[in-house]
Amino acid sequence: MDANSAGTADALVLGGGISGLLSARELAAAGHRVTVLEAGREWGGCVGSHIVAGLTLDSGAESFATRSDAVAALAGELGLSSRIVQPRPGGAWVQLPDGPRELPKTGVLGIPANPWDPEVRRSLGLLGSLRASLDRILPASAGAAAEVVSVAALVKARMGGRVLERLVAPVVGGVHSADPALLDVDMVAPGLRDGLRKHGSLAAAVAAQRRNSAGPAKAGSAVAGLEGGMHTLVTALVGDLRARDVTLLTGTRAVSVARTSEGWRVEAAGKTYDAGLLAVAVDGPAAVGLLEPAVPAIAGKKPGSGPDVQLVTLVLDKPDLDSRPRGTGILVAPQTPGVRAKALTHATGKWDWLAEAAGPGRHVLRLSYGRVEGTGNQGAGLDTDDELLAASLMDASALLGVGISRQDVVDWDVVRWPGSLPFAAVGHRARVNAIRKACTAAGRLALVGGWVAGNGLAAVVSDTKDQIRKLTA
Repeated sequence: MDANSAGTADALVLGGGISGLLSARELAAAGHRVTVLEAGREWGGCVGSHIVAGLTLDSGAESFATRSDAVAALAGELGLSSRIVQPRPGGAWVQLPDGPRELPKTGVLGIPANPWDPEVRRSLGLLGSLRASLDRILPASAGAAAEVVSVAALVKARMGGRVLERLVAPVVGGVHSADPALLDVDMVAPGLRDGLRKHGSLAAAVAAQRRNSAGPAKAGSAVAGLEGGMHTLVTALVGDLRARDVTLLTGTRAVSVARTSEGWRVEAAGKTYDAGLLAVAVDGPAAVGLLEPAVPAIAGKKPGSGPDVQLVTLVLDKPDLDSRPRGTGILVAPQTPGVRAKALTHATGKWDWLAEAAGPGRHVLRLSYGRVEGTGNQGAGLDTDDELLAASLMDASALLGVGISRQDVVDWDVVRWPGSLPFAAVGHRARVNAIRKACTAAGRLALVGGWVAGNGLAAVVSDTKDQIRKLTA
């Protein structure tokens, strides 16, 4: 054996985020000897943790969508079912240029199932609701006939500009950190166009998706979390993999991938790793860059990097927030003047377990920054942690209607996620399908992760399990 060879495994996984860890678990469960290579020092990717004011908090994802049971089922397999918790009732709000409004009950990206719902009408006004209701008499092809369609184009054609600006843009900006004009509707809302063709209107398609999910709920509450934080899912996954004798290597960045007669060869951290099966669970640009030499058919199909997102966590001694003035949090319409954050989560107002851990009068806020604008460029950012802290105090005061100063801050932290959020630009679904088709043809290869599955833990978990089953079939 070559001195630089790390030996041979049945299966190799590149990337130690949720999709990589889950790939390893599925491969091990199918009877394979598995090695996972992670470039960084921590497991879990965007499902991370940090300690602020003595509290262990989520530094990335802090909830999961309940539109499917994928994440809940995984939590159950890992012995975490009893730790699944629902957010406190009260729902979320949206900050519009003319003031805050309760975010209407919606099923898909802020698109209302009923334009005449009182909460919708309060946000749109009479004329806005009238325009949105025209959706029901338009032909099903209106706004949806093109091969690829952006979220903005579909919504504006069907329901008008006010639905787009006052409901959809804040939700899309908060979830995807991008202008809806840039996002492929088939990637960020799979099945919506099919529902439109089937039911005859966008509102009816949304209503159908709501009926097929968890049922009516306040906006912002169609999610669940884990007591202790979503990062406990990563801890449980890693523990499960160690129990299955999976080899877990951090600080081991893959630099090249080559096809061999036996399967795949990966160069990483000065060593060579050979395996029969390969699962690539890194971000889109990195995955295509690694695989291009071995799979020439994907050359030139590298997707764009996602937006750079900054999360500011504030732990405050502020009893004035006990009333939860904006429920579980507030999304910000892009045209709102004077506010640079795209969303604020009142974490102690959302999760009872965290409120109890924080103690009386103490509150945890999370403000997120960074959004790709309609030009396709990242908006002007805040460069330093101190600039982000100053902006977060001003934004929190404006969004919550409660004055918050530096003296109220017990502790704070900034977490940066450079390009980590998948960017599902218009045409991304077709590009992903072409890349996956070529990789399947190469054999013994699976691509997993948010950039191919869609944003959110529910999409990633479901897609990863499906892809690894196909790989091991």
